[in-house]
Amino acid sequence: MRRAERGAAADAPRVLVVDDEPDIRELLELTLVKMGLGVVAVGSIAEAKDRLKAERYDLCLTDMRLGDGEGLELVRHIGAAASDLPVAVITAYGSAENAVAALKAGAFDYVSKPVGLEQLRTLVRSALALPERAEAPGRQRLIGGSPALAQVRAMIAKLARTQAPVYISGESGSGKELAARLIHENGARRERPFVPVNCGAIPENLMESEFFGYKKGAFTGAAEDRDGFFQAANGGTLFLDEVADLPLAMQVKLLRAIQERRVRKVGATQEEAVDVRIICATHQKLAGLVASGKFRQDLFYRLNVIELAMPPLRDCRADIPDLAEAVLSRLAPAGAPKPKLTPAALEQLSRYEFPGNIRELENILERALALSSAAEIDVADLRLAPVEAVEGEVAPDESGAPLPEYLDSLERKAILDALAKTEFNRTAAAKLLGITFRQLRYRMQRLGIKEE
Repeated sequence: MRRAERGAAADAPRVLVVDDEPDIRELLELTLVKMGLGVVAVGSIAEAKDRLKAERYDLCLTDMRLGDGEGLELVRHIGAAASDLPVAVITAYGSAENAVAALKAGAFDYVSKPVGLEQLRTLVRSALALPERAEAPGRQRLIGGSPALAQVRAMIAKLARTQAPVYISGESGSGKELAARLIHENGARRERPFVPVNCGAIPENLMESEFFGYKKGAFTGAAEDRDGFFQAANGGTLFLDEVADLPLAMQVKLLRAIQERRVRKVGATQEEAVDVRIICATHQKLAGLVASGKFRQDLFYRLNVIELAMPPLRDCRADIPDLAEAVLSRLAPAGAPKPKLTPAALEQLSRYEFPGNIRELENILERALALSSAAEIDVADLRLAPVEAVEGEVAPDESGAPLPEYLDSLERKAILDALAKTEFNRTAAAKLLGITFRQLRYRMQRLGIKEE
């Protein structure tokens, strides 16, 4: 066991290196010392545990396979005993399973053998840039005090302290992009770009050039070199919204970019390294799409390292008053008094199902504010469908139809009513329903509603 802190200032960050190969241990040690860091290098899990018990470190870097056990054991030990200490692992080249297993166990990030020194330096800088303590984001961004949202805040605090890919699931309008931004803003990459991408809004023939960029002359109209989403997010976070909409051909290219951490511009002959954290989201069930062959299993395996489930608004009914107040404050004209909801209007909102979640609540209140001529917003201004059932009860189905057919009939009626009110303007109807234009088009096709 040898301690090497030569050249490091007394207050320099300290790194614990764990590797049973002396040559690699020496390489890692010299690289970190040149970065001005204090380094302690040991060759076994047992030695590492002794050091962790006796001294404080700012980062642990461990090999996956050691003489007296697996690096995952040390990752889990640190997670239980010193959760604020980031730990990164060194995995065998091309061992995606080991990398994913390490991230699932709580590792900050991983680097593959043979160790690329520039990638190692980037990893170390990111880990040392983490806030000292993991704190849940405040209520000013993620509004509400319900138990479901408290769990989301705690999960975001944990995810912010790792570089693991995150899959955010949840219904449309439930705040998936906000959660992704909070993970980014509370993590090591907070000073770098956050690049959101709606995968469903990009034409298939432009996807590769949009994601990876292109070289001048690569195709007609390519008048100059252009960076793609990966280059724009370099050093930061790339948020892939509605990732389930990616065609299979693009899924293959995305998988390679994630695994190799390198991309090739359209028309280029060389790949370039990119340092990007991937967070993705979709309102669809990715596991079901994998089973039906519409989404690649290997890509799902790499994206779904850690899942964050955003609760629907109907599961956070206690938060509706706070949410409504925040929305109305934002919508109020500058200098004007903040609009208020009558108790009856607030009661109806609290009993409404909100199929469009928070986005639908925002649309309802924006419409009500525009239509209300009084100082307060009342039930009539909300223009909600009558609430037939209170929470915990099931509305009666007088037709006797099976539940799926009954629900389809309700959905069909709501869509037709919205289309009638907007004179079949689908964009306006989608906004009225609190869903996206793409979702409306899909639902119309599924329910057999013809476009006029």
